[in-house]
Amino acid sequence: MTPDDLLAPLDLAFWNIESPEHPMHLGALGVFSSLSPASGAHAADLLAARAAAVPGLRMRIRDVWQPTAFGGAVREPDPEFDPLHHVRLHEPTADFQAAAGRLMERPLERGRPPWEAHVLPARDGDSFAVLFKFHHALADGLRALTLAAAVLDPMDLPAPRPRPAAPPRARLPRVRRLPGLLRGALSDVGRALDIGASVAVHTLGMRSTAALTAGPTGTRRTAGVVVDLDDVHRVRKVVGGTVNDVLIAVVAGALRRWLDERGDGSEGVAPRALIPVSKRRPRTAHPQGNRLSGYLIQLPVHDPDPLGRLGAVRAAMDRNKDAGPGRGAGAVALLADHVPALGHRLGGPLAGQAARLWFDILVTSVPLPSLGLKLGGNPVTEVYPYAPLARGHSLAVAISTYRGRVHYGLVADAAAVPDLDRFARALSEEVETLITACDS
Repeated sequence: MTPDDLLAPLDLAFWNIESPEHPMHLGALGVFSSLSPASGAHAADLLAARAAAVPGLRMRIRDVWQPTAFGGAVREPDPEFDPLHHVRLHEPTADFQAAAGRLMERPLERGRPPWEAHVLPARDGDSFAVLFKFHHALADGLRALTLAAAVLDPMDLPAPRPRPAAPPRARLPRVRRLPGLLRGALSDVGRALDIGASVAVHTLGMRSTAALTAGPTGTRRTAGVVVDLDDVHRVRKVVGGTVNDVLIAVVAGALRRWLDERGDGSEGVAPRALIPVSKRRPRTAHPQGNRLSGYLIQLPVHDPDPLGRLGAVRAAMDRNKDAGPGRGAGAVALLADHVPALGHRLGGPLAGQAARLWFDILVTSVPLPSLGLKLGGNPVTEVYPYAPLARGHSLAVAISTYRGRVHYGLVADAAAVPDLDRFARALSEEVETLITACDS
């Protein structure tokens, strides 16, 4: 066991906060156009054959009780790895989203490498889907994308630019290095305390809604929405800001419409949205695991003006960006680095419950390559990302942009949100509302 094998603190946190009712895996549902009726079965064979050659897919997670890492866990190759335990071909289905929801509620087997690929042929034979599931301790969104791409058809991607070699560090006497180390440690602790205080201030000053929180049932539903990226740019060019600002504002407007339609009401509602921020270098999948921080913003659900909602989202995101991903209430994930391994193990359930106090809804974006994805020559036509549903939460939103279209992937607690399709419809309607507001 080497230090590089140990799970980083944030990975360990994700590993330990999992429960049967709240599995901590993320997912992606890719829909493929079939070139032949046997495309689904051929895709399953390809996935199994290619997975055997991907080192990252052979890694299991094992708990460690040695004194040097007591209570931690390591990532190591599984000596009994069999891709057939992870790639599964299902019976034909008429509803990819319904099948994905049932599969997303099943926890991954923790004794094996924590990932699965489910091949779902369509009954009409014109298409098939693949649902990838990766435990959050194994990968964040960008790392999961890299692992999934490794079993798809090869793509002609531009080569990453070589990283310049770091200059050699001078070997200083221990007595001269110690003050610098102490200052660095104290700085880290101070930053952690600053983040924690910021969370308390934000939490006390925000109003939320019970519709986004729920007791654990373990059931899951998924839904997908496709939006034309040109429509998003049309709004952005009129109002300003970024594409992501518009996509987050669409979620705020859809929540308002959904709450009003179901009779919960949106007056005075401003749920806290956690917006994860990747700290991974561009075009780089290493190191393994998670490299995440986050922004925390209030979604202006209570504002009846669609352009007002977009302006509020844009201003909140600008403030977060000015502060940087290492500061502010959304950066609480960085506190994981200051918790010892045994603390993550003993405090995992409590940390999971604390998520309900920290934020109300997760809204995350996962970038996809602009080049066309294929499996066995069958092209991807739709890609719906799915985020884990934190303890005490009933809805999570993930967003990907692929080949001129935006895909919203929704995961909900099936018992708490039986009307997920209504919320999905509200997302599409909110885009039209913003376009109308910009044109008027």
